[in-house]
Amino acid sequence: METEHTQASGKITLDELRALADRGEIDTVICAFPDHWGRLVGKRLRVRTFFDVALADEGLHGSLFLLCVDMEMEPREGYSVTDWTRGFQDFRFAPDLATLRVIPWQERTALVLCDVYEETGDALVPVAPRSILKRQLERAKALGLSMKCATELEFYLFRNSLQEAWDKGYEALDPVSRYRADYHIFQGTLVEDFTRSVRENLTGANIEVEFSKPEWGFGQQEINLRYADALEMADRHVIFKSAVKEIAARQGWSATFMAKPYFEDVGSSCHIHVSLWNEDGSQPVGWDDSQPHNFSEAMGYFLGGSVATARDFTVAFAPTVNSYKRLQPETFAPTSIAIGADNRTCSHRLVGHGPSFRFENRTPGADVQPYIAIAAMIAGGLHGLENKIDPPAPYDGNAYEDPDLDRIAPTLTEAITAFRNSAIAREALGVDVHDHLVNLYTTENDDFQMRTVTDWERRRYFERI
Repeated sequence: METEHTQASGKITLDELRALADRGEIDTVICAFPDHWGRLVGKRLRVRTFFDVALADEGLHGSLFLLCVDMEMEPREGYSVTDWTRGFQDFRFAPDLATLRVIPWQERTALVLCDVYEETGDALVPVAPRSILKRQLERAKALGLSMKCATELEFYLFRNSLQEAWDKGYEALDPVSRYRADYHIFQGTLVEDFTRSVRENLTGANIEVEFSKPEWGFGQQEINLRYADALEMADRHVIFKSAVKEIAARQGWSATFMAKPYFEDVGSSCHIHVSLWNEDGSQPVGWDDSQPHNFSEAMGYFLGGSVATARDFTVAFAPTVNSYKRLQPETFAPTSIAIGADNRTCSHRLVGHGPSFRFENRTPGADVQPYIAIAAMIAGGLHGLENKIDPPAPYDGNAYEDPDLDRIAPTLTEAITAFRNSAIAREALGVDVHDHLVNLYTTENDDFQMRTVTDWERRRYFERI
């Protein structure tokens, strides 16, 4: 008599993976890690190869050049982790089996995220994004704290295939909405086949979706994920972005997570919510109703440090040239550094009460690398805790208009300078990581400033200069 079974979904164990493989329901395992741009890079393996190679003594290997490339996958100079003189030596993919899950939007496929380890020995490669976040979480744990986070991603959706969008130079694309439709149920209904597919596929991968809705921009969408422990949230973030792009592509559509794809329309944000918890994550510790503004001592100092280091770490929240096109007055993207009690004109917004009390960093855009951004938020907060930095009082009013408030760096050049000169960032992240990220952001900025001629320049200067 044949035994009935229910197809596994979400996170699975190795035994469940074997059973799924035996039944022919899983034949491929993706082993991947997030690179400095937030992309998943790695290899697809047959299930048997995953067990016999990736999890065995032989292990799975790749080239460290993946941590030294630009957006075009060209290895660049200036990195200490490896270079041409060392032949871009290998590293080891170490599957984090706590992330092993079925991803229903790909046929018969499981995904596991990997940590990047040195080729010989048991040390993490410190400049890998997952390693960067783990180091800050260890620092927090030493102070008896953990963090839970949520990243709120927005994106633009077009009825053009990726190939068509490329061929058109990403101009004159067909957005899925033709008028402002923020929160509109009817407009959401028109794209519900897509958004339902995203919600259900992510749920099937054990990534809880709280809601979806149209956003303000033409074709802009927001799909929010349930908060989780900081590392888990960053993992969900990168899987979510891949899922959205892949599901859209399967439908013949395209999605972009650029911070500002078109200047005449609103940017896409990635507000990051952070709450403080005890060391094992069982008890929130941010709220104290006996204190001004309900800050516990830990939350007050953490916020104080986050505000004090906002310029030091801006480049971690806005890592591309395009990021700064989004940070414009009266666009719901911040330009001033301040704490606001449910005030969306400030860089930091206080949200919730009691166990749900948290703050929202409104600076990051949808192009953010989540591991690095969350690591920077924790590093800034721990600086406040270690140095007992009191937070400023919550700001009341329009922070865009107040000339007395400190300003977020308005360009990538200024943000890199602040980060490069920051002794706080250098100490918190470690010299190797700090130098690596300085080189990463500088290379990106130099490519735009010195190696690019834009359409804007040709339109402005070709005939009239």
